[in-house]
Amino acid sequence: MSPATSATKLLSELSIPWVDHFYDHDARAESFGLEAAAALGVDPARVFKTLMANVADSGEKLVVGVIPVSEKLDLKKLAMSLGFKRAEMAVPLSAERSSGYVVGGISPIGQRKALPTSIDETAQLFDTVFVSGGKRGFDIEISPTDLLRATNATFADICRS
Repeated sequence: MSPATSATKLLSELSIPWVDHFYDHDARAESFGLEAAAALGVDPARVFKTLMANVADSGEKLVVGVIPVSEKLDLKKLAMSLGFKRAEMAVPLSAERSSGYVVGGISPIGQRKALPTSIDETAQLFDTVFVSGGKRGFDIEISPTDLLRATNATFADICRS
């Protein structure tokens, strides 16, 4: 049975199918995403992390980038993919307040505030990808097109080359 997170509630409301995946979160893990990939036995290219940034040319406006856990976010590409010039990483407290989730469990789905979102285009290479389900130790497996629909996002090249 799925935990009742904002992500699972929204997916249910939208009648979007997903598969739950649970793992034991280790508080000492240096990378939440790589920990999830290893614990689930999944290629890190299929496990996506949710990162939040401030777009620098509009003050405190937050945006979301969803990229493979094995990659680094290119802030300029993220900003440009959403119609802005520059971005800088959001401080964790801002990300938590805006999303309603805790760092390490921030899902791109069902955030408290709907934000402009880009999903790295490599998600389209897979039938399904994994994203946080809204808490540490809980990932959701979902098709990239359903993830796009649930987040009202766009696909773009947002990883560092």
